[in-house]
Amino acid sequence: MIKQNNFPLKEWHIEHMKKTIVKFITGLSDNPSRWETRQNKKYNNIYCVQKRLAHDMKHGVSHNEVEMFLQKIDNDSSFTDLRNKEGFEKRFLEIEDFMIKCK
Repeated sequence: MIKQNNFPLKEWHIEHMKKTIVKFITGLSDNPSRWETRQNKKYNNIYCVQKRLAHDMKHGVSHNEVEMFLQKIDNDSSFTDLRNKEGFEKRFLEIEDFMIKCK
């Protein structure tokens, strides 16, 4: 008997969710080019991030997995550099607020 896989790309969507969150929280580099600034303004705002996360959740990423990753960012020593970035708190709270609304 063949077992059906409801979410065949779940692992890919989990990795995409992680990259999306880290990219949003990281923000721009210290001296971005004009192209980087435009791309960041166009694609790395909270609304685009919310759409990407909602799409990943639709394709198998659970709400719990996103919350666990956010806790890991907040507590794990491997994300210390990310937490020290300027504007981290504001962007982190924006994502947490979105996750609270998704419940």
